[in-house]
Amino acid sequence: MAYQAIPAAAGDTRSPHYQELKAKVHQELLNRLNLERLTRVSRREAEPEIRELINHMIEAEAQTTPLSLFERENLIVDVLDELFGLGPLETLLKDRDISDILVNRHDQVFIERNGLLEETGITFKDDRHLMQIIERIVSSVGRRIDESSPMVDARLQDGSRVNAIIPPLALDGPAMSIRRFRTDRLGAQDLVERQSMTQPMLDFLKAAVHSRLNVIVSGGTGAGKTTLLNILSGFIGDRERIVTIEDAAELMLRQRHVVRLETRPANIEGRGAVKARDLVINSLRMRPDRIVVGEVRGAEALDMLQAMNTGHDGSLTTIHANTPRDALYRLDTMVAMANLNIPDRAIRQQVASAVDLIVQVSRQADGTRRVTAVSEITGMEGEVITMQDIFLFEKTGVNAGKVTGRFRATGIRPKCNDRLAASGNPLPMDMFEHVQMVA
Repeated sequence: MAYQAIPAAAGDTRSPHYQELKAKVHQELLNRLNLERLTRVSRREAEPEIRELINHMIEAEAQTTPLSLFERENLIVDVLDELFGLGPLETLLKDRDISDILVNRHDQVFIERNGLLEETGITFKDDRHLMQIIERIVSSVGRRIDESSPMVDARLQDGSRVNAIIPPLALDGPAMSIRRFRTDRLGAQDLVERQSMTQPMLDFLKAAVHSRLNVIVSGGTGAGKTTLLNILSGFIGDRERIVTIEDAAELMLRQRHVVRLETRPANIEGRGAVKARDLVINSLRMRPDRIVVGEVRGAEALDMLQAMNTGHDGSLTTIHANTPRDALYRLDTMVAMANLNIPDRAIRQQVASAVDLIVQVSRQADGTRRVTAVSEITGMEGEVITMQDIFLFEKTGVNAGKVTGRFRATGIRPKCNDRLAASGNPLPMDMFEHVQMVA
């Protein structure tokens, strides 16, 4: 994939002289200001006083480091970002078109915009500066990062997901990835308008959720699994009690009766960790109508399947896999992580009886996300779980850099259709006929 570099603005603020002045002004401010008071006031309240102080400092340095009006204003904003925000990242966080911020090292920052990677002109002063920003993020959610615990997952105030990794594991210095949280959340119809799926596919999935089918959303990293899970969760009725379980809280359900649970890492003594499996087991004691697991990654898959098989139907989750069949293989593997010595056939029987639908999502080469398959689990034949595709997206080529293809119904009538009708969600049979839609 080709990377597009973002050109630096006029009056480049990445110069060593500018960075040194910014660091000097920032440190002098910290020495002058009452930091305890600073933590109790908002940026808006403190900004007039801080602007005046910074201007005095800049005047004092005018002979050795003269600044243009553009650079002066940039320096003031940069220092305010250092005091109240996430430093150089604040500019990127204000851009709602950016979906990922990828800090490879202190002097190399990439973003993903509209599904494509671009290199930015944003830099940190050095590794220590980047480390300070990482520590500010992780400490705000009660987590830590140091040599004894060099990897951490955290989240920003807006719900964006953060992963950071530092030396000795990161060879080129601290690195960080931020998966942005959309405040302007996509709606179900947005997916149809963006040609991520067709209206019949959406109607089928909506009826499946209403009818309490167990649904797994499968896909690779950045394919849009959580976005689709959010949308499917929105079809759950307001009169149902929902328990969500996540490693880093991203789901934003709008129903009133929602209990949100989040895992917890071990403390500095290596104790106190609360894993997804613990929360899934505990959620069964909370009288849930629906259990929504942000992503199954390990032994909690067994407890999730058992919940689906013991009256907690209508559950939803996501899984990392490239095809619906791969998703079943991964479920097999994750159940085995529970170390209960369950025979392979028994595991597959549990999967076949628990899971109703697998919805495969994929990020195309041009950055677009599409639902590439809606597959139904139909049972077992010998040692193999049987499944059938209801809807598919078939890629036909690339035109002017855009991936082209067609959505189509396979012509197979879903086995669950009678269950949909019995639940008050009948669907017309012609929506499953060989209808094609070019995308």
